[in-house]
Parts: sequence; structure tokens; C-alpha cells
Amino acid sequence: MANLYRKPVVLTDPVTGEKVKTQSKKWWGQFRDANGRLHRHPLAVDKLAAQAMLNELVRQVEREKAGLVDPTDRQRRRPLEEHIAEFRAYLKNKAVTPKQVGESVRQIEKLAVGRKWKSIADITASSALEFLGDLRRRGRSAQTYNHYLKSAKQFTRWLVSDRRTPSDPLAHVARLNVATDRRHDRRALTMDELTCLIEAAKSGMKVEKLSGRDRAMLYVLAAWTGFRKGELGSLTPSSLRLDDDPPTATVAASYSKRRREDTQVLHPDIVVQLREWLKTKPRLKSDSLLFPIAGRVPGGADRKTHKMMVKDLAVARKKWIKEGKTRDERTEREESDFLAHCNHAGLYADFHSLRHFFITSLERSGASPRMAQTLARHSDIRLTLGVYTHVSRHDQTAVIQGLPGPANPAGVTQNQPSPAIRVAS
Repeated sequence: MANLYRKPVVLTDPVTGEKVKTQSKKWWGQFRDANGRLHRHPLAVDKLAAQAMLNELVRQVEREKAGLVDPTDRQRRRPLEEHIAEFRAYLKNKAVTPKQVGESVRQIEKLAVGRKWKSIADITASSALEFLGDLRRRGRSAQTYNHYLKSAKQFTRWLVSDRRTPSDPLAHVARLNVATDRRHDRRALTMDELTCLIEAAKSGMKVEKLSGRDRAMLYVLAAWTGFRKGELGSLTPSSLRLDDDPPTATVAASYSKRRREDTQVLHPDIVVQLREWLKTKPRLKSDSLLFPIAGRVPGGADRKTHKMMVKDLAVARKKWIKEGKTRDERTEREESDFLAHCNHAGLYADFHSLRHFFITSLERSGASPRMAQTLARHSDIRLTLGVYTHVSRHDQTAVIQGLPGPANPAGVTQNQPSPAIRVAS
């Protein structure tokens, strides 16, 4: 039953400061929608006008019950910016990280402004593709194209699931194949490169407010645990169980990418290095951050770890080239990819490359694909093997040379040497 009423309100007398109970100037309407949910809406100051507005709301409910009105029609007329704001709240309530929430909403807002979307009805596949196509024409990568599309499709799916629109206008818009337009593929450093990098960091000055010794320990821990930047940035002394058997490091679920507590077994040599490094931190409390490099962690700050790597790689490479014994050797080193931030194949060595090193090292150590996937903490083994595991020419050569040779052909004596197999470098 629909009815009008004045809402009780409490006002403060501006003269005496006393609180007075009274009623709102506007009339309010109370009614139930087609699903039986109770609604209360402010209407008008004039009672006759308020009654007419309430009658119209009730008429719309009756038409909806009779199947004459789309139940999402009212939602589709609301300003799109309201839906986007409510989508932001939805993501936050799902415990999506602040960084992901901000990035997704920013991309959706750029799409809405760029294509002048004012309501849900304005969202079409053709207008979205026009915006995305313009990104490509301005030189943006296929990966960036896909990031925008992913955010937009997540938004339109939510509009459908939350009964704000009957259909998803972007349901059939496909992503691009990023394999045809790679912009920042990474490589795994070799053990020699990593050793030079760590030594260069140890003797280096502060970069991004991290001392050289701290950066060296950060690189070691990243390369032998596979922890990501945000996960490393959440570690405290209490995260380390160096006296356990086996010793471990644990990332809390709130900072793990997969939103689960992750415990990684530590290599014995890493435990020794950690103990020595912690001796240089006598004032470090049990809940203090070991490496304050992640802004989403309380007490941390968003440090640019890629800048650390670029500077330390440059120092290490300069030293390595200078150590060449002859001029020709130094020239040869200058032309090589050793310790290069970006090699001749266009592959980058940045902070996340240390995770690539960890996972590639698992494969080189003989770990099974299943074990590598488990230690990498991947949900899909194709990601472990196809993206993070790098097979070098040296690895291929070692495997080929380890194969058994062919049976001794007739006419060739055992003492006769077999022809050498030449492998291209």
C-alpha cells in the first residue's frame, strides 16, 4: 500500500542552539516495487503534487508487474557517473586492491568521457571500438588496448548481473592478440649477471631511498623466492621463520596477488645472508617493514624498483666492460647483451625479471612442471611454462649433447672418432 508522509527531522534552533523535533517540508512517498521491496522517496512540498508523483511511481510498478515495462528501464536512465561510482564501491567491497580499483575505474571514466557516454543506453560496441582504435592509432600497445577493454567489459558485466541493464553491449568485443605486438617482454638474467648486479648494488649509493646493501638483499630475496614487488614490500621480521625446519618466508593473504597466505621455503644460503643482513638492522622491530617499497602496505611508499634495476645494471655493466683485458675484448663486451637493460632482441631486464629468473631456475634445476607451477604460485601452468620459463641456447645445447648418440654404423670402428656436431652460438 502506497502512502504519503512527512519525514521526522531534528533541527537546531540557530538562536538557542536547542534541538527541536519537527517534520520535513517535503512530502515523502512509501511504496513497494515489483519485487516487493519497500522504497521511500522524497517527492514535493505541495501535497497534491507529491500525491501525483507517488501515483506515477505506483503506476510504473503496476506496469512492470504486468510485463509492460523493462525492470531495468529506470536504471538505464540514471547518469552513468552514478553507476561508475557504485561500481567503484562494488570493487572495494570485493577486496580488490586499491591500485586495481583505481586503474579500472580510471580507464572506464576515460572511455565514458572520450565517447560522451551519459547513460547506460549510450554504451555500444561500436563506440567502444572507436575509442580503442584511437588508442592504437596514437601508438598504444595491444596490451594497453586489452587493459581498457577488460575494465570496460568487467563494468558492463556488472551492470547486467546487478540488473541495471538487460544485456551486455560489449559481450562480443574480442581482445587483441598481444603476441603480435609485444612492447615490454622480459628476460631472465643469467647467474653471472645476477651476481654482478648484486655486487654493484652492495657498493652503490642510495636509489629510491634504499641503500645499496638493502637493494642487494632485496634482489637476492626476489630472485630466490619469486615474490613480487608488493609481496616483498609487505615482509617484516615476523614474516621470516629462519629457525624453522625448513626456514620460510610468509606473505599475508591481504598482500598476496592470489589473496591467500603464501609461504615460501628459503634456500639455506639465503638464510645465512638474511641473518647477516638483519644484524645491520638492530633497531628493526618485529612488525617493521624490511623493504618499504610498496605504497599499498601501511608504512610503505611506492618506490620505483625498475629505476633501481636500471641504475644498478648500468653500474655493473660499466664495471664489467672496464675489466676487459684488451681493447678488442672491451669492444666485444660493449656489443654484447650482458647486463643490458634491453637486449638486441628487445627483451627487458627489470625488477620483475627476478621472478622470471626464479621460475627459469626451477626448470634448470630439474623441477617438474607441476612443482614449478606450485612454487611460482600460478593458477595456470601455461603461464609458468609459456611466459616465465626462458630456455636459452646454452640450455638447448646442454640437452642435445646429453642425448645418447646413434648406434655405431657398419664400417666405422670404435676407435674412429665420430664427426663433431657444430652448434651455432
